Amino acid sequence: MRPTFSETDLNERPFLVFWEVTRACALACKHCRAVAQPRPHPDELDHEEALRLIDRLAELRPPMLVLTGGDPIMRPDILELIRAAADKGLHVALSPAATARLVHADIHALKEAGVQSMSLSLDGAHEATHDAFRGVPHTYERTLRAAEMAKEAGMHLQINTTITRSTLGEFDDFVELMKKMQPGMWSVFLLVPTGRAAMDEMPAAEQVEAVWKKLSEVSREVSFGVKTTEGHHYRRVALQEARAQGARPARRAIPTRDGKGIMFISHIGDIQPSGFLPITAGNVRTDDVGEVYRTHPLFLKLRDDNALLGKCGRCEYRTICGGSRSRAYAVYGDMMAEDNLCPYQPRLSQHHD
Repeated sequence: MRPTFSETDLNERPFLVFWEVTRACALACKHCRAVAQPRPHPDELDHEEALRLIDRLAELRPPMLVLTGGDPIMRPDILELIRAAADKGLHVALSPAATARLVHADIHALKEAGVQSMSLSLDGAHEATHDAFRGVPHTYERTLRAAEMAKEAGMHLQINTTITRSTLGEFDDFVELMKKMQPGMWSVFLLVPTGRAAMDEMPAAEQVEAVWKKLSEVSREVSFGVKTTEGHHYRRVALQEARAQGARPARRAIPTRDGKGIMFISHIGDIQPSGFLPITAGNVRTDDVGEVYRTHPLFLKLRDDNALLGKCGRCEYRTICGGSRSRAYAVYGDMMAEDNLCPYQPRLSQHHD
């Protein structure tokens, strides 16, 4: 059972911890924030260091630990790490790359070791666009196969889809594909231009707004969950759309964002607010992860709604949204700047104190 969690916990512990257990990956994705490489980094956390980190995370009690990469199953001791985390009571999610290694892996062994959720990426609604995006042929086919394998093994399945200027035109096809696949959750990621992701692949703010309105409508029609990653203003759009239709707003999600309910640990142990916000607040080899999350000035500032600048700082929705701090940093060099992909003009005339 996951630990209970409320908004008041956001200052004490993260809701989600993303741990990049390795940067090794056989794919060459165009948008990869990790700039993953075929071989492991020589300084990535070794087995004993990884086990010590799991002990500290168990003390922190985040509701979910996401093992990511690179490709986490390229780490030789991944089953042991999963088992250790599960034995400590952590809810373990796995985010592997859809390679031949995955479709030939023993998915049931991953489940038995302790993986409760698996997330897979589909960034093209069709084989040609997805495989071009991922840089390796047959990835689309392998992703569909791995998704079925995960569901058959009894895992909660999440499908992650990146929205870019190039893939916007396939959004309606994505919706139909999700209806066929029936994941437990569909997470739509709004591009952050970091790592390999290019600035000119970001869609226009008005295009994003139109997609969020469609997504809000979809969320009311389907049985699976719908959420966004680095697209926090979807929460504002969904609330506005519900009010406009006289509908009861959906249950309010815990308003996480980079550094506020989210923490990232890199392959070499760096502690950061997000994998998309590469500012380091400490390292697990020398610092306590919980103490860094609770007290480091970087995390404190990111959790301060009144420190937001530009439109985000004036916005009446800033406590449930707050904009993408990662994209603000990538675009403006200031993590507290406004989110350039939100076109909304706030009603508030001045910054709240």
